[in-house]
Amino acid sequence: MASFMLSGTTASKISSQLTQLRHQMGTPAVGMVLTLVVVSDESNQYDAVRAATEAAREHPSRILVVIPRDPQEPNRLDAELRFGESTPGEVILLRLYGELTKHADSVVGPLLLTDTPVVVWWPGDCPDVPAKDSIGMLAQRRIVDARSAADSVQAITGRARGYVPGDTDLAWTRLTTWRSLLAAAFDQPVGKVKKGFVEAVPGHASALLLAAWLSERLGAPVKVSESAGPGLTAVRLVTADGDISISRGDGRLATLSRPGQPDRRVALTRRPTSELLAEELRRLDPDEIYEAAIRRLARTHKS
Repeated sequence: MASFMLSGTTASKISSQLTQLRHQMGTPAVGMVLTLVVVSDESNQYDAVRAATEAAREHPSRILVVIPRDPQEPNRLDAELRFGESTPGEVILLRLYGELTKHADSVVGPLLLTDTPVVVWWPGDCPDVPAKDSIGMLAQRRIVDARSAADSVQAITGRARGYVPGDTDLAWTRLTTWRSLLAAAFDQPVGKVKKGFVEAVPGHASALLLAAWLSERLGAPVKVSESAGPGLTAVRLVTADGDISISRGDGRLATLSRPGQPDRRVALTRRPTSELLAEELRRLDPDEIYEAAIRRLARTHKS
């Protein structure tokens, strides 16, 4: 992998250097399908960059990593440009100092690929309303993660207040395999669901979202109860014909039980962040099902 450092630079100089490096390495930008902007602090940037570059194997991207540093220092922009076999597309780390930390959009804007979608991901702390953030306003999709918040329950229940089409949360993405398996459980006719239960470790944002989604889809009350974990461990739906349940005690394999049918063991592995991010990058249209789930959660959850 080739790496090139620029200290005390500007967005214009970075763009010129990118063009020069692409010509030297024979890697034109036309193969990239989007710009992924990652807004992270220094302590989280390593893991965030690794997840983003792994996701970019499926979605070749220009990855702009915005790292605000000390706002009390003189204005300065340092950049690190990375190219190579292990990095599909391009990775540009942008470290901002001084007043630039408040105007990151002025640095990011000129570096966006033209005529391609823009996605912003906050792997850690995020704005209360991502769509009103100066960088969030540049994007079609805005990805946050309630699990990274100090109070993930408060974070996920507050999403509806600032929701704008194009927002999503990795707490929701973690539920994709659970939702698919639950949908498959209804492939055969079953009685009407009377009520349901979701079990997870205390303060699990995804469990609250799953309960809200089930309540919205089934028109039945679904409660969240605590378990020893790891993570989300069980869903039980009570019907007139008997219980439909999915139980997962080890974070890898689950047991699907349905009335009148033998139990079935299915893979239900907890997925790494890179897979979650790659899934979100596959769809750039608003997620109306997620919107319905968080709005339901906001109406029903009691702090």
